[in-house]
Amino acid sequence: MNTIITTMLVALVVAFLLGVLLGLFKKIFAVQVDPKVQAIQDVLSGGNCGGCGYAGCAAFAAAVASGEAPANGCVAGGPSVAAKVGEILGVSVSAQKKVTVLACKGTTGCAVSRGTYNGIKTCAAAAQAVNGTKLCSFGCVGYGDCVEACPFDAIHMGKDGIPVVDYKKCVGCGKCAKACPKKLFSIVDADRKGAVALCSNHSDNKPAIKKNCSVGCIKCGICVRKCPQKCIELINGIPAVDYSKCTSCKECINACPDKVLALVQDVMA
Repeated sequence: MNTIITTMLVALVVAFLLGVLLGLFKKIFAVQVDPKVQAIQDVLSGGNCGGCGYAGCAAFAAAVASGEAPANGCVAGGPSVAAKVGEILGVSVSAQKKVTVLACKGTTGCAVSRGTYNGIKTCAAAAQAVNGTKLCSFGCVGYGDCVEACPFDAIHMGKDGIPVVDYKKCVGCGKCAKACPKKLFSIVDADRKGAVALCSNHSDNKPAIKKNCSVGCIKCGICVRKCPQKCIELINGIPAVDYSKCTSCKECINACPDKVLALVQDVMA
């Protein structure tokens, strides 16, 4: 009995001493954290989406507090979070909400299929193996890598085979743009207005474009000639719009024979 009591007492003493030593080590080797870092992290979106360019919200908060990252860098939080971060830093901060736009209308009813694909059902794999699932090698592959990449549940695959963006949820984090092997997504200001080309086919083979996709840009240049503001030019075969001049008059949209162009504000509606 005495042996048992002695063992218990020794164990309690050892446990107490270990606890004291651990407490001392914690104080001695404690890493001092800038209170601004925690304050900033507390007002961030918490999405850890990486849209700010950092590994997560904690890393971004530390970078902002040290002056290495801009206070309005949290794209997921937008203007409201930027304002809160500014208050913590004691500076005035503004930010613009961002969203993503898909530059492809090649649905299953418009774009001709390349054939049966039996490989791994991801856009990246299909693009690498057979250059996509459609004869238009620039078009949406359709396996939803962008859907899987979106941390905000803002993209879903439509029944017609191309992604659909929910602009009530989209924050323009850019995850979809990074995941898309065809680089079909662009991150733009949410309040942008004007015409946009919903095609990414840079080929100059007009007959093949028309044959492979009924809504592909055939580089006819009618949009350039019809624009009363002279704010459109073909760059790498795709109509590019100068939004400082565009008035959303829709002359280019009405003139386009394949309905490649649309008002970006209508796309985001």
